[in-house]
Amino acid sequence: MNKVPLTLRGAELLKEELQRLKSVERPAVIEAIAEARSHGDLSENAEYDAAKERQAFVEGRIAELEGKLSNAQIINPSELDAEGRIVFGTTVELMDLETEDEVTYQIVGDDEADIKFAKVSVNSPIARALIGKEAGDVAEVMAPGGIREYEILDVKYI
Repeated sequence: MNKVPLTLRGAELLKEELQRLKSVERPAVIEAIAEARSHGDLSENAEYDAAKERQAFVEGRIAELEGKLSNAQIINPSELDAEGRIVFGTTVELMDLETEDEVTYQIVGDDEADIKFAKVSVNSPIARALIGKEAGDVAEVMAPGGIREYEILDVKYI
């Protein structure tokens, strides 16, 4: 399996979710199955079916998280020395040349990406356009509405 790039914080969040699934969700599902079994006939027991479906989801997510964490390449952005270039984990301050709006994004792994928290996936069009560039460069991003140009104002390794 391929290495999964994660920031230090992203790996911590996945470990927390895995711990919660194993220590809280899994026992709750087992209890729900036992409760549903105590109601008798399983062939027409909707509670039992729902609990088994939830168990399949929880066990699948546990396996997925364990796989990702075992193949994780954990990168601490504060320890990077990319000589001012944009790389995975970098926090980038940009200015849209058309609207002059300033935005800040951190380039993270697919599992960590959340635009509400200004975290963009390393596989997103904007991150792919930025990788390798430096402060002062202009990046052309192929967006759904056409090509957008961003000037890179600052590159931080935090």
